[in-house]
Amino acid sequence: MQLPEEVIEDIRKRLHRVGGQIEGIERMLDEGRECRDVVTQISAANKALEQAGFRLVAAGLTYCLANPEEAESDGYPLETVQKMFMKLA
Repeated sequence: MQLPEEVIEDIRKRLHRVGGQIEGIERMLDEGRECRDVVTQISAANKALEQAGFRLVAAGLTYCLANPEEAESDGYPLETVQKMFMKLA
């Protein structure tokens, strides 16, 4: 399935931010920060990563609905993309 360049760029930006959050969490651990603060940042990173996944699946669903025959021949019938969505939910 060919993703639009703007979707790829959006996902890359999101993943870059998540990487920064992970580095920040590691620093917090090194600094001995409070558990609740670390958990809050882990939760935020997890949410950001989920949002990247949902953005990717949303683009896939859009593609499948707009081009059902092409999507199926690419190995992405609607049912497959729905299963991908459920893995994130």
